[in-house]
Amino acid sequence: MAGKANLGLALSAALILAGCVGAGERAPDPQASGASAADTSACLTAVAEQTGNSVSVLRSEVSEANTLVMVGVGPQQAPWRCLVSGGQVADVMSMTDEGAL
Repeated sequence: MAGKANLGLALSAALILAGCVGAGERAPDPQASGASAADTSACLTAVAEQTGNSVSVLRSEVSEANTLVMVGVGPQQAPWRCLVSGGQVADVMSMTDEGAL
């Protein structure tokens, strides 16, 4: 019975936290992200502002210099790279081969 109560609490918390994301942004997938919440949020905001589209975290890699956050943009989840450290975005770049379009 305690397991069902814990599951219910976890689902309730997830639903509440899902509402804490800005317009056009999806909540980051905790399985895809090794980045801090500040770094993830900064990258999602930067990419959303640059693209004007919905965004989500595809994956992240933490290092000493910068954290790499790969962001999926739009319904096709076009990959964008974001380099961030301490919540400060250093670089945002599309990873699609636009010359091939």
